[in-house]
Amino acid sequence: MSKIVKRGFVPTDETEFDTDSVKILYQAGKDLCYLLNHGYKIKSASVFIGNHYMLSERQRLALVRAVSSKEDIQIRKEKEVCDLNGQTVNIDGFNTIITLEVALSDSLLFHCMDDTIRDLAALRGTYRLIDKTDTAIGLIGKELEQKNIRKAVFYLDAPVSNSGRLAGLIRNGLKPFPFDVETEIICQVDSVLESKENVITSDAIILNKCLSWYNLNKNIIRNSLKNTFCIDFSKANGLP
Repeated sequence: MSKIVKRGFVPTDETEFDTDSVKILYQAGKDLCYLLNHGYKIKSASVFIGNHYMLSERQRLALVRAVSSKEDIQIRKEKEVCDLNGQTVNIDGFNTIITLEVALSDSLLFHCMDDTIRDLAALRGTYRLIDKTDTAIGLIGKELEQKNIRKAVFYLDAPVSNSGRLAGLIRNGLKPFPFDVETEIICQVDSVLESKENVITSDAIILNKCLSWYNLNKNIIRNSLKNTFCIDFSKANGLP
């Protein structure tokens, strides 16, 4: 893991997400949000908006991940928790760690309308440990220690390569912290987390269905990783 790797880095991001392009994306985001608020499905609406503004595939993906309807935002905000004292947290392992690796790589991030931080890094069944993985795990440990949690359970997707190695790295990396750690390598991470409370993820579907969630990555990136390449959509839908 000595080789320096920039997780989520794509050279064209510097032009596809420059100042002028972001202005177009903000307008496209407002239009997409309007359609979502009027009952259109995200897939068909994003295709229509992407074609109208002649967006690249990566720009379209950014909109899909950054934009939410008012109804979805309200659902998620009502279930967000801040007090984790003495609680067990249930962590979407790959989702959480990859976003922090992207942040540590100074690659592209989005502060989304629902106040989460998301990235454009693709998993597609493959994952490899990089030089920033240990640091990402350490940042998670420090944040959870500050929240005085009792236990952290990391759920990792069994079909994804290197899930076992990452589980071992998580357990070893979090040994110095004063809370219990478990790693679960399973096939249906999303469906398991959908029934849990104190969930840590940015997956929109899980956030809509879970009992409660904590916005860990936003807090870590805001407090510990200042100069990241992050495009802010968070105020585009009237968020407080």
